[in-house]
Amino acid sequence: MERELIALGIKQGMSFREIGAWIGRRHSVVSREVNNNGGRDQYWPLKAERRAVRLRKRPKERRILANPRLDAEVSRGLAKKWSPRQISRRLRLDHPRDHSLWVSHETIYQTLFLQAKGAMKREVQQALRQGRIKRRPRSRASAVRGKIKDMVLISDRPAEAEDRSVPGFWEGDLIIGRDRASQIATLVERQTRYVILVQIPHDRSAERVARLLAKKMNTLPDLFKNSITWDQGKELSRHAEFTIATDMPVYFCDPHSPWQRGSNENANGLLRQYLPKGTDLSIYRQDELDAIADELNDRPRETLGWLKPTEVFNNLLLYSGGALPP
Repeated sequence: MERELIALGIKQGMSFREIGAWIGRRHSVVSREVNNNGGRDQYWPLKAERRAVRLRKRPKERRILANPRLDAEVSRGLAKKWSPRQISRRLRLDHPRDHSLWVSHETIYQTLFLQAKGAMKREVQQALRQGRIKRRPRSRASAVRGKIKDMVLISDRPAEAEDRSVPGFWEGDLIIGRDRASQIATLVERQTRYVILVQIPHDRSAERVARLLAKKMNTLPDLFKNSITWDQGKELSRHAEFTIATDMPVYFCDPHSPWQRGSNENANGLLRQYLPKGTDLSIYRQDELDAIADELNDRPRETLGWLKPTEVFNNLLLYSGGALPP
């Protein structure tokens, strides 16, 4: 229709600017259209339309879909709940000389969008870590907690814990299940980002939490037993008993400061892919929690140069002569 109006305008002796104002286009667009199709003297709308159809971009087959090996590698990563960025960077590490298996995370996203015809595909939703589109403020209102006896604050933690130069400094917390009736302890080693999950059955009494945490941490070699940083939850008010059992001091964060346990907060967010809010956590056995931790520890991490926590953890153990915890 527009090309027919352009031809009519030319026939009536209108300028490109006048034609553009008439059909709602910039004069430069009209000029380019006419000059690319024979000029004023030879412009024919049907011929111009046929040329436009011929030159129109054909959709290209996506690089991932055109390469069965690459498609398989990406699908394998998504099945492990890796993000497209993790998949992209890990492929470069695992296949440094095979550029046919290199792909950007943006290409992975675009391919998934294409397959879903514009809707967010389930794999992409799983890869979006927190499952939400808005960030929550760091400081959130919560009930005022009583002071824990003999509490040592994070400000007294050794400097090597802060800069992650030495392994063995852990961050811990509880994630709470449906109706606040079940719980699991999460522990993350600051240098390697290695995750440990601990089943806390029945209740989160201070005696039970201290005992079960100590039992788990005592499976680690001494290299990885420097300290634990916890929030000011009363569930670890018997921290002195934990320290006696493990020789690991406990440091407590400042009130309402979850970012002081940043690695642990991040891991807890990742865990919600496996244990969504509102889940009854009491149904998970320790071996099932260990399997979830194994998947998290098998994910390549940007902060580790796209190595996996298990790889970094094992390298440290290799040099120290230790062994992985059972």
